[in-house]
Amino acid sequence: MEGTVVALVLVALAALIVLRSGMRVVNQIERGVVFRMGKALPSYRQPGVTFLIPFVDRMRKVNTQVVTMPVPTQEGITKDNVSVKVDAVVYFRVTDPLRAAIEVQDYVFAVGQVAQSSLRSIIGKSDLDDLLSDRERLHEGLALMIDSPAAGWGVHIDRVEIKDVQLPESLKRSMSRQAEAERERRARVITADGEFQAAQQLANASRIMSDTPEAMQLRLLQTVVEVAAEKNSTLVMPFPVELLRYFDKAAQKMTGEPAVPVAATAPVATTAPVPTVSAAPAPAPAPLPDPRTATPEQ
Repeated sequence: MEGTVVALVLVALAALIVLRSGMRVVNQIERGVVFRMGKALPSYRQPGVTFLIPFVDRMRKVNTQVVTMPVPTQEGITKDNVSVKVDAVVYFRVTDPLRAAIEVQDYVFAVGQVAQSSLRSIIGKSDLDDLLSDRERLHEGLALMIDSPAAGWGVHIDRVEIKDVQLPESLKRSMSRQAEAERERRARVITADGEFQAAQQLANASRIMSDTPEAMQLRLLQTVVEVAAEKNSTLVMPFPVELLRYFDKAAQKMTGEPAVPVAATAPVATTAPVPTVSAAPAPAPAPLPDPRTATPEQ
C-alpha cells in the first residue's frame, strides 16, 4: 500500500514537471510562433499563458513593437553632381509574426540593409535642392522603396525620415554667398518698388494740386506747422502772391463786389491854386562917400 502511494506521488510529480516544462508565458508586446517537429503551426500564440507539448513543440517569440532604427551615414553624389553625406532613421513594426519568423533570418538586419541601399539610391536620383527643401516627398519615396521588399517579410514601414545632410565646406561658402546676393537683390527690389510707389503718389498729388491751387497753400501751412515744432530752428517764410489772390477772392465772395485792380487804384497827384501877394519895391541903397573928398572929422 505504501509503495502504491509513493508511486502515485512520483507520477504526480512527474506530471507537474512535464506540465511546467510545457508552460510558456507570452508578453503583451510579443507573439509566439510554435514549431512542432520543425514545422511552423499556421496560427501564432496570443499574449498570455500557453502550453506546449514537451520535447515536441518549440516556440519563438516575435516582438511587435515599433522599432526605431538609425541608418548609418551614407555618402553619395546627387543628380547635379554634388557629393553629400546623408543619414536617416526608419520606424517599422512586425505585422505578420509568422512571416517575420520564417521568411527572413533576421528582419531587423534585413530592413537596415535595405534602408542603406535605398538611401544611396534616393541620393543619386535627387538634386541638392530637393535634399535640402523638399524632404517630405523624399521621405515618402524612401518609405515606398523600403516597404516593397519588407512587405514580404511581414514587416510594415511606418515612416522614414532624413535626419541630416552634410555638405562640403566649399559648397557651404558658395551657398552663403548665393543667399547673401539673393537678400541684397530683394532689398534693392523692395527699395525700387517703394520709390516707384512714392513717385506715383507724388504725381497724383501734383495733379490734384494743379487742379486746386488752394491745396498748395494748405500744404505750405502744414509744412510751416511741422517746421515750427522744432524750438531750435529759425523759420524764414516767403509770402506768396497766390495767397494774396486767395484772400482777394475770399473777400470778393463775402462782399459780393468786384475787386478793383491794384494798378487802377494808384493815387494821382493834384495841384491847388497858390494866392499871389503884391510887395513894394525895395529902396535903392545910398551912395558911398568918395574917400578923396572926405574930410577927417575933428
